[in-house]
Amino acid sequence: MTSNAINEAPEADMPAAIKEDRLWREDGWTARVIKNQDDDGWAVEMIKDGESEPALVGPWTMGRDKKNPKPLDVSAFHTLVKTASEVLRRHEQHLHAMLHKSITVSTAEGAISVTLDIVPDEYEPYAILGAHNAFGEQLAEVRVEPGFKLTRASAAAWVDAAFRRPD
Repeated sequence: MTSNAINEAPEADMPAAIKEDRLWREDGWTARVIKNQDDDGWAVEMIKDGESEPALVGPWTMGRDKKNPKPLDVSAFHTLVKTASEVLRRHEQHLHAMLHKSITVSTAEGAISVTLDIVPDEYEPYAILGAHNAFGEQLAEVRVEPGFKLTRASAAAWVDAAFRRPD
């Protein structure tokens, strides 16, 4: 196998670009203009390659004949990609915030960072409660229920209990 064949392999897996009035595929995204099921207008859905659900669905402009949708173009497509990417980024940030929490507790030995990382396993979800000193060195780590509430009081109680597994 030559080095060119290795470099070309990822491109072979990528879907071919499509640039039609109602379907535009490029750069890992597909925009599809669809009939709006809520009214007589049109909508556009943005789907990231490899995903089954759209990242974004929004209203789409009517064309000049006030009957058919305005055709997709390069400018509209890039704006839609930017918007859909932002929606996904915000969703990821929200999910990360829901699954990872951190509180700093002051002790006589210095600040201790207490973290809670929830592992949303489909069958056996759990969470990891961890403690690190100001230098980032791990002081303790225990497995807890995924519903464990990390508050300043619960973090301080865990530290005061010499990191024994909370009930």
